[in-house]
Amino acid sequence: MSHGLPDAAAPTQAPVVPGPLGVLVNAMNGVNALVMALGGIAVVAAAMVLSYSVVVRYFLKIPTDWQDETAIFLLVGATFLSGAAVQARRGHVGIEAFATLLSSRANRWRLILTDIASAAFCAFFSWKSFTLLHEAWVDDQHSSSTWAPPLWIPYSLMAVGMTLLTVQIVLQVAVAFDRKAQ
Repeated sequence: MSHGLPDAAAPTQAPVVPGPLGVLVNAMNGVNALVMALGGIAVVAAAMVLSYSVVVRYFLKIPTDWQDETAIFLLVGATFLSGAAVQARRGHVGIEAFATLLSSRANRWRLILTDIASAAFCAFFSWKSFTLLHEAWVDDQHSSSTWAPPLWIPYSLMAVGMTLLTVQIVLQVAVAFDRKAQ
């Protein structure tokens, strides 16, 4: 069992989940598709910003003070917001040693238990991200650079991204238990 790229013989469509759980899964799939598109745009924009900065500083000798933080904010957003879409494909790095040694039933339970632990960690990370966001918003925190953008921007991207990842993992656990009940 691989958590990486799908086999050529494997279906490219995700299995259909019936009922209310299926509605949630389909809604999350739509959110993931949107976030992946936005993440791709953010990565390209970060590359363009950094390329612009290099050209302007090297050839025109004009200093820039905003490009690094802009690129970082774009990359933080792309990274955190795309986590749920990567999880939906089980594309995160996984160690396959146990998967090959275990029976298919034991491996299903391993995945469920790993997902439950991951959901707990991501929920905690989401909560802490929201506390950072709240603190940055209330205290009007800004970065220490000369440009000084507000810190609620990256904290909000982290909070939303980790919340989406938590929801994605919880949905995967719910689908696994729903399939066991059928």
